[in-house]
Amino acid sequence: MPAPTKKILKYSKLVLASASPRRAELLKRAGVAFTVMPALGCPEILKDGEPPADAVMRLAELKAESVYSRLVSMGAAEADENGGILVLGADTLVFLDGAPLGKPRDRADAAATLKSLCGRVHEVYTGVCFVFAGKKLKIYEKTYVAFGAFDDKIVYNYIESGKPFDKAGGYGVQDAEIRPLIKGIDGDADNVIGLPVAAVLKILKEKFV
Repeated sequence: MPAPTKKILKYSKLVLASASPRRAELLKRAGVAFTVMPALGCPEILKDGEPPADAVMRLAELKAESVYSRLVSMGAAEADENGGILVLGADTLVFLDGAPLGKPRDRADAAATLKSLCGRVHEVYTGVCFVFAGKKLKIYEKTYVAFGAFDDKIVYNYIESGKPFDKAGGYGVQDAEIRPLIKGIDGDADNVIGLPVAAVLKILKEKFV
């Protein structure tokens, strides 16, 4: 992927192409100034045989490009190297045995998804794409998460809380109700929440300040 040649943009011009409150909270906690413009019309459809890393970077790129195009059409983004808008898109997918686990459709699906994770190690991939001045920069992060043995009280209390239904894989590592089942995280825990903050900050500091 082509790397930018100039340090041209400021944090204050960062636009997060996501409606995820978790990604916004992670950026706020890191002290990054940004505005939010959710991506529209970007279906999260996986291609047959597409490697997980390629899938999350492609979907992150679609989101970032969608928002950048809207900003350009609104006259809010300057597509040149003297300034303009930096758009950050991200997409997170959970994989177990090479198969993606989406957001649960209902309570039964949530229970089945969580049960499949118990006693196993799965992978969480997040793709990140920056779009700026007609260019793109893409990365991904991979984190391993280990779940302990199935505990019906923990699982069903968590489902009753309503928290599994907007999360890939049916859980959020930040949710206190499910935390007793999580026995280990190998990699960036923020990546499991939805954004590899350390990697994002590294790119912002090295490329855009």
